Amino acid sequence: MKENKYDDPVFFAHYSHMARSEQGLAGAGEWPTLEPLLPPFAGKRVLDLGCGFGWHARYAADHGAAEVIASDISEKMLAAAREKNAHPAITYRQEAFEDADYPAGHFDLVLCSLMLHYLADYGTFLKKVRRWLKAGGTLLFTVEHPTFTAYGSQDWYYGPGGEILHFPVDRYFLEGKRDALFLGEHVVKYHRTLTTYLDGLLQEGFTLLRIQEPQPAAEMVQSIPGMADELRRPMMLIVLAQKQ
Repeated sequence: MKENKYDDPVFFAHYSHMARSEQGLAGAGEWPTLEPLLPPFAGKRVLDLGCGFGWHARYAADHGAAEVIASDISEKMLAAAREKNAHPAITYRQEAFEDADYPAGHFDLVLCSLMLHYLADYGTFLKKVRRWLKAGGTLLFTVEHPTFTAYGSQDWYYGPGGEILHFPVDRYFLEGKRDALFLGEHVVKYHRTLTTYLDGLLQEGFTLLRIQEPQPAAEMVQSIPGMADELRRPMMLIVLAQKQ
């Protein structure tokens, strides 16, 4: 199933006012952890899947990438990307991942930021990306952490006074569709275990290079109300892998 909540006008309006939408990479809590994992871009061919507003694509182009193909299913996201992050090296394409096809061995790096939890078939994702990558090419993806997606609602469990008690984790090994509440809207997401994400890469012929569970920076914890609660459970997983 091809999920595209981002062309819903109400949902897109909410998303457009998130820090990561208005401030770019500086507003993305995972960026201080993600940036050091990025390989050199000079002269490289890059595929940015689920490119959103194009912040990662622009970063790659600004750092010397020879070609950046940035795709997204959402017309509204791509319109914003072309406005905010146009660059001669970037080609923006509207397409669902399920429909995407590229020449074998074409890309040095595939980036995929916060798209996989909207994708029903992770196995097909790995097979297609592996085919598109050159030998020795890298895949770098961020995804909502399995602890965060397991229960489904993606919200805290509250006490009688509205205080946060804990974050619910349930149905962990029951992979599949979840009804999540994101930005006040119901959104279909897909839960997978940590084993599925990591062992799936190994089974498909990738080597795991780095695994990170990003935490908010100390200054964010100190300056943003409620951010300290983000230290109570992981929200995101970052994986860097290499095609053999």
